[in-house]
Amino acid sequence: MFRRRLSIALGLLAAVAVAEGLGAAAALSVAELQVERGRVASDIRTAFVELSATKQRLRNWVAQRQQGGGGDDVTRDALQLEMRRTLERLDQLSTAAVALDGSALKREEHLRRQDALQVLTSSLAELDVAIRAARPLSPDADAQQAWLALNAVFERSQGRDVRQLIADSLARESDAVIRERSAADASLAWMRGFWLAMAATLAVLAVVAALYFNLALRRPMHLLNEGALALRDGQLQHRIRLEGADEFSAVALSVNAMAAELEQHREREAAQRQRLEAQVDARTLELREALHALSQSDLRRRQLVADVSHELRTPTTVIRGEAEITLRGADRTPEDYKATLHRIVDTSRQLAAVIDDLLATARSDIDALSLIKRPLDLCETARDALLQASALGASRGVTLQAVDKPAGGCTVLGDAQRLRQLLLILLDNAVRYSEPGSEVRMRLRAAERPGAPCCVEVADDGAGIAPSELPQVFERHFRGEQARRLRPEGSGLGLAIAQSLARAHGGWIELSSQPGQGTVARLLLPSAAPETDPLRQA
Repeated sequence: MFRRRLSIALGLLAAVAVAEGLGAAAALSVAELQVERGRVASDIRTAFVELSATKQRLRNWVAQRQQGGGGDDVTRDALQLEMRRTLERLDQLSTAAVALDGSALKREEHLRRQDALQVLTSSLAELDVAIRAARPLSPDADAQQAWLALNAVFERSQGRDVRQLIADSLARESDAVIRERSAADASLAWMRGFWLAMAATLAVLAVVAALYFNLALRRPMHLLNEGALALRDGQLQHRIRLEGADEFSAVALSVNAMAAELEQHREREAAQRQRLEAQVDARTLELREALHALSQSDLRRRQLVADVSHELRTPTTVIRGEAEITLRGADRTPEDYKATLHRIVDTSRQLAAVIDDLLATARSDIDALSLIKRPLDLCETARDALLQASALGASRGVTLQAVDKPAGGCTVLGDAQRLRQLLLILLDNAVRYSEPGSEVRMRLRAAERPGAPCCVEVADDGAGIAPSELPQVFERHFRGEQARRLRPEGSGLGLAIAQSLARAHGGWIELSSQPGQGTVARLLLPSAAPETDPLRQA
């Protein structure tokens, strides 16, 4: 973890700083000890110097006293008191020196110093007795002999040379002062070096830590900054490539997760927008198709009104004309009236046929058809239609061939009345455009496999349809050249109505024809599954 490494680095720097402080404190303590030793050694040397100087002043006082040059007792006592105090101070300083440094050398120096102090104390006692006995010399006294005797008291004690003893002590204490000062200087130099070394070490560690963390932070910070800029620019597919278990990797994972979530939101939003646009386009297309269908329906209805006015005008005009002529004329024979009535009946039949076609056209829109679909046997429906069309065939001298039921049966889901109407339209066209004495054949084919359609074929040997006219035969009011020639009174609505009824049942009508060779109309309807047939289930 990066936090752990940072903590280790800062802890190491802190440890070095503490070590530097502890080392500095220890070095300072050692230096203070060395300085204290040097001060004590210097004080001992100074005390010996003062003792030697006081002794010399006391000697001068004795010499003045012997020569009768003065020397009061107060001065003598003060000098002696000063020597005693100096000896006491030397004893205390010697004890302090041993307490500060208990080395063998210091103990040896302490013993030699105590020996010298003992001799000096004894010499001071001897001097006190001799000085108090000192009197001015008589005129006949030997001055030189007196001086020698005085020197013997000042210079020797307990058989030892006091002056040499003081000189040796001064030399020894001078060496000690020099040694202690050198040790103090060495301690200070070592402390200075230690401080410099620790400062250099701390500086090196700080530089190394700075370089390490600079290198360690550069890549993750660069990648995080790059990722942030990419997200700011909307590049949600960008991912921060940081692997590991440190804090930056955790941040990168969080940012990547956030980017992925935002990208998914964006994709969902885009998908929803596309679906909405598709739905809007679909609805718009449906509205356009509905508007187009409405326009076409309105156009067809206007055409229907025009056709109604045209188709009804001629029969009604004929009927009215026949009636008016018969009423205006003189009395006629029954045969004339019968002929007129026959013409009126024929015209009325024609008018009824036109009215039926127009009503079927008005009801033939798929959305307007009311179908009651149920499973039924298409063979039975075909036989019913064939029976109804037989009278039409007989009147025109055309034979209608009976339907043979297929071996597998032919069950469809449909409205029996509408299917009979559809088949009657196909049979009516076949009869009307066939020559007398010809034959119209109806054949049924069962579905070849599950899901395949059932087929009803109506074939005739009539005039046929030109290939160029086949794509238009299902358009309303379209009539081919042969149809107009053979049946001028036709409205061109039959096949359009039949195709609408077929599509309402989920099927369609196919036509194949050659001029002069007849026409075959095929009605294909989706077959119903056996389990949907209530007759079969019963």
